[in-house]
Amino acid sequence: MNILSLFVVIPVLMLLGLWIARNLNQVRGVMVAGASCLLALSVWLTYYFVTERAAGNTDEMLLVSRIPWFKPLNIEYAVGIDGISVVMLLLSSIIVFTGTFASWQLKPLTKEYFLWFTLLSTGVFGFFICTDMFTMFMFYEVALIPMYLLIGVWGSGHKEYAAMKLTLMLMGGSALLILGILGIYYFSGHTTMNVNDIAAMHNIPEEIQNAFFPFIFIGFGVLGALFPFHTWSPDGHASAPTAVSMLHAGVLMKLGGYGCFRIAMYLLPDAAQDLSWIFLILTTISVVYGALSACVQTDLKYINAYSSVSHCGLVLFALLMMSQTACTGAVLQMLSHGLMTALFFALIGMIYGRTHTRDIRELAGLMKIMPFLAVGYVIAGLANLGLPGFSGFIAEMTIFVGSFGAKELSGDPSSSFRMVATIIACMSIVVTAVYILRVVGKILYGEVENKHYLELTDATWDERVAVVCLIFCVAGLGCAPFFFSDIISDATAPILHSIGVM
Repeated sequence: MNILSLFVVIPVLMLLGLWIARNLNQVRGVMVAGASCLLALSVWLTYYFVTERAAGNTDEMLLVSRIPWFKPLNIEYAVGIDGISVVMLLLSSIIVFTGTFASWQLKPLTKEYFLWFTLLSTGVFGFFICTDMFTMFMFYEVALIPMYLLIGVWGSGHKEYAAMKLTLMLMGGSALLILGILGIYYFSGHTTMNVNDIAAMHNIPEEIQNAFFPFIFIGFGVLGALFPFHTWSPDGHASAPTAVSMLHAGVLMKLGGYGCFRIAMYLLPDAAQDLSWIFLILTTISVVYGALSACVQTDLKYINAYSSVSHCGLVLFALLMMSQTACTGAVLQMLSHGLMTALFFALIGMIYGRTHTRDIRELAGLMKIMPFLAVGYVIAGLANLGLPGFSGFIAEMTIFVGSFGAKELSGDPSSSFRMVATIIACMSIVVTAVYILRVVGKILYGEVENKHYLELTDATWDERVAVVCLIFCVAGLGCAPFFFSDIISDATAPILHSIGVM
């Protein structure tokens, strides 16, 4: 068995263990054991990938395995990893591990909650290891479906509305995806669904590419919070339980950017050049609109949700610039934002669990009451606004440097179009600093207005585990980005070469 299949086998074994668990301690034991195995496996895989590249292995993908699954349609269980996949697997395992501890005290129906949480994780891991379009789509759907119950049953606020809105909009995106995938399969000669094989053939006529590119890009873009298809995201984040928000914003939204790059741009390169300017306008709007919307929110989760719209917009924005530096920054941004937003949602959930409010107008002086959580929130805020030394700075700087120097393409409406878009997107940095510093100053400092808050306690040991792990990762990526940037840059080269910009 290919070792990559363990990323699917381990969650399946976790599901089996949860099913036979008879009490809360057994449920927690299964989750910690499984999440720890996934984290250890992803760390080993990262080390293996780096050492293979250092040893001179130049294969486009490593650990490749292909097993025929449904021969009439040439569907395979095909797996393989490159630098982008490795980074996404590492991110996913970190979020699952920390999300387990963030959900330690969750009640009721703890067992059922972790069953759906693990099923969602199974879909995420399967999506990142697969190289067959149909299998990727299957795992994509597995990752989306549990969100309805996780929000609708264990969420808060208008949870039924948020769960239904999220499900309908993401299923609409899935409908576009299946049309696009079938179009690629048919017009590429319907001999394979393997992404790498189709890219190597490069035999889809340009007019056909232009017809199906919007289906794929919008289909994945819905999950990546592409304007104006982003409206499910704030409501979904605000209503989801803590660990689900962490996994949703930290990992699930990254499936959108990953799919846009791996399938839409890689397999339809001519259309990517011709139509990128249209989607570049939409992503620029996402970046600025998300940041401005976060400024006027009073709910902590809505602030972070709109912030995620802005930061995920930067991912698609950078990919559409189609320069190697910008695309490397896009993947770094996926990793950085995944860690930062997971930290934010974890801290917000812990604060809400004590104060029973997320309204910043009702919170003040938390630094005196719960200093550990307050310091964690300050660190998350500084990372989010791009303070040097944290992951946000290196990711955004790489994006903007690569975007400002991006080549003009034949489909662009003007010679300065990309430069103007970059300048507009850069304005989000200032807006982000405004809403982050506003919230930090309002809820953490000053006098405690609600005297009942004085009786509240600080973080428990399980909450500290989750927070410390995420802070360590955010700071580690910010201080040593070269560890990932080199392997990411190598992985973007074949895709950009296919597009014809390298």
